[in-house]
Amino acid sequence: MTEELFKKMAQSVLDGDSDAAAALAKQAVESGIDPLEAINNGFVAGVNKVGENFACGDAFLPELVMAGEAMKAAVAALEPEMKKRGTQRKMLGKVVLATVEGDIHEIGKSLVGTMLSASGFEVFDLGVDVPAAKIIAKVQEVDANLVGLSALLTTTMVKQKEVIDELDKLGLRKKVKVMVGGAPVTRDWVQKIEADGTSEDAIGAVGLAKQLVDAA
Repeated sequence: MTEELFKKMAQSVLDGDSDAAAALAKQAVESGIDPLEAINNGFVAGVNKVGENFACGDAFLPELVMAGEAMKAAVAALEPEMKKRGTQRKMLGKVVLATVEGDIHEIGKSLVGTMLSASGFEVFDLGVDVPAAKIIAKVQEVDANLVGLSALLTTTMVKQKEVIDELDKLGLRKKVKVMVGGAPVTRDWVQKIEADGTSEDAIGAVGLAKQLVDAA
């Protein structure tokens, strides 16, 4: 019976159906299923499948966005029960995300944030047009081990380097891994500014984030 419920949970994420995801999460709580099990065995399976489909070209950006939203709805519905039981979802790492100063592109970064959060990272999204000092302050405040910097304009890419230089100056660079993204970002640029990696899409970013945390 539980297996059947887990399958439905995965399917609700695949369908990007937030209402169904939330309803199934509530059903799990009523059935006495551990909320962490519901997340890991049910909903995350759906997120992973959407990721695979996206990587193969069988799913597209809208499906990815909707799957992320369905996952959020499920976790939100399970949170009260997790608090009650005193269980916390094991977080893979803390990520500070921002679109750098001078740049106001939001969509790619928001999607990366949603997928990271769905995959088990604690995400602090500072929004767009964020100065380096504010990013560094947040890293220190939450003791983050990952930073994701987005830039879609060639003129704002230098701000990604500024954040890395600041982390260096403060002696935080060994502890804090930096992922950079955005249309103009190339492998050469990553090497030049000594970032830890880049990804072309949100699913790749999740894989990269997991690698960087494991390697730390």
